Amino acid sequence: MPGDELDETDHQLLRLLQADGRRTFSEMAPEVGLSVAAVKRRIDRMRESGVITGFTVQVDHAKLGWGIEAFTELRFAGTTSVKDILASASRAPEVQAVFTIAGDLDALVHMRVRDINHLQEVIDRLRGSGKVIGTRTLMVLGSWTRDD
Repeated sequence: MPGDELDETDHQLLRLLQADGRRTFSEMAPEVGLSVAAVKRRIDRMRESGVITGFTVQVDHAKLGWGIEAFTELRFAGTTSVKDILASASRAPEVQAVFTIAGDLDALVHMRVRDINHLQEVIDRLRGSGKVIGTRTLMVLGSWTRDD
């Protein structure tokens, strides 16, 4: 089911689930003008086709003590494979995501840490892999995320 096969009702259901993944079929049905069974069928179809890939919890990391968010750009030795780049960065539990990218840099690492000293420790570990030849870190001051 490619995205262009979704109708407006499917998009409404996706928006409702993105706002609250725990919303029930019976709560959504009147909002989109369908029966509970029809809502279930549409959501099942979107799950089976891969449009909906899962349901998650949104966490306030600052309340868990991980209030600093940063991105570190990594440059690796020229012979480093993408597999090695991903393995090197993903070993750190502070790393939230690793993006391999085209251009001067090889990877962009998204991480969350407790404080500045912790950030330095993580960067030192990344550098210590033996294949990292350069880093640059950007600290997040604020963020905005598109909901749909």
